[in-house]
Amino acid sequence: MDLSSTTPVSHRLPRRADRRLGLHTLVRQLTADLTSAPGDTQVPPLRTGAFATRLAALTQVRDVRISRRPMATPVRAGHPVLATDYAAFVVPALDDGDPVVLEASFPAGQRPDEWTCQLLESAACLAALMAADASVSSYRADAVLSGAAIIGSSEVMRTLRERVARVGATDFTILIEGESGVGKELVARQIHAASRRRHGPFVAINCAALVETLLEAELFGIEERTATGVRGRRGKFEHADGGTLFLDEVSDLSLSAQAKLLRAIQDLTVERVGGVSARRVDVRIVAATNRSLAGLVAHGLFRADLFYRLSGVEVLVPPLRLRRTDILELSQYFLERHQSRGRYVLTSAAVDALMAYDWPGNVRELERMIEGAIAVAESRHIRLDDLPASLRGDYAEVLMPSSVADDTMRAWGSRYARLMLEKCQGNKREACRRLAISYHTLNAYLQYRPGMRAVERRAAAALPEAGPLSVHEQVADS
Repeated sequence: MDLSSTTPVSHRLPRRADRRLGLHTLVRQLTADLTSAPGDTQVPPLRTGAFATRLAALTQVRDVRISRRPMATPVRAGHPVLATDYAAFVVPALDDGDPVVLEASFPAGQRPDEWTCQLLESAACLAALMAADASVSSYRADAVLSGAAIIGSSEVMRTLRERVARVGATDFTILIEGESGVGKELVARQIHAASRRRHGPFVAINCAALVETLLEAELFGIEERTATGVRGRRGKFEHADGGTLFLDEVSDLSLSAQAKLLRAIQDLTVERVGGVSARRVDVRIVAATNRSLAGLVAHGLFRADLFYRLSGVEVLVPPLRLRRTDILELSQYFLERHQSRGRYVLTSAAVDALMAYDWPGNVRELERMIEGAIAVAESRHIRLDDLPASLRGDYAEVLMPSSVADDTMRAWGSRYARLMLEKCQGNKREACRRLAISYHTLNAYLQYRPGMRAVERRAAAALPEAGPLSVHEQVADS
């Protein structure tokens, strides 16, 4: 392979230290995944989705996918397939299974340099070792290699992962419910990865984007020469044959579209537009919605028969505000995805702002916010000012002006004590209880007048006969 023709002249190769760091990062992550797997479980927590994500960040490619399957065209090991915006690396399986294939997509006009190809090929070898390792042979290595990890250590996320593992082992229809941005498609891919269909395709359909007039052709396909200039093609159901069909935002389908979908789900047969015979397909249906289907059924906006077809097994993905303990872990995960730009760290004030925010956009909003903060940060420390104004909220309205004015903690305590006393209708004992301070401390805060001593000092300095502040006055003003 001649890499000189694929390397832009203006592109500078990374320094040797950066190259070593890139491979070291991948090896370190792989080691952590293998050593953290408990020995008595059939599903060790191999975060190879994060492995692929980190690889994409290190090489600055658009997308990386790792799977176990034969290539359409036989390729010898060490001879990657390179195209304008695509590269594939094949590692023969150490067992009798399919080879490990690492595929990378590049932005238009950007071809891989020698260092990028070398790192991708090394990563493919690491992925092959992971798939062949005897300690994880009972695990569906190829499934995990093609999906990202569900990040979060909170109790609700542990429960979610356990439920995904249980329902994934079945062949039942699954309904995933959750707000927009919580990661419903990620959960669907995990269910597919945990199923016996993991070798088959995972086909996702955005039901909200389906055009009513083209619905049948998109879902069920169209026969050749059905109309002038129309070419025959398979529908999404046929594309998903032997795998999983993911119906995202199924609640946005019209009533007529729901009726057409019901028949296909019930019989698992499809008839192409212009066809005369039905075709049977072997697919597993996983549907997702950001609205309660039961509520839509009650208001006549969703067919009850389709609802009962989809809702046999339900998986609820919690919003981010109900698992705030995962916010810091998710933020660190998103920061590590961009570590090719450097190692970024959140300051304590920025962390406080993240934890206090309600996150209406959930994990998707957090990911975009981290990307925006990295883009505008002036240093490797992401500060409060680097966060969007909508996220800073009370911090921007209250804390930042006080920070600029250099207000003291004593001044803040005095203001808050007065507000709490007013809220308690002048009852000092109740105010002490709510503030969790002693009666003496409360009186000290109430007696202090923020800024008054400084005003008196400036006024006294303007008088010719005024002398310096006494020791007691200096202490009172501090």
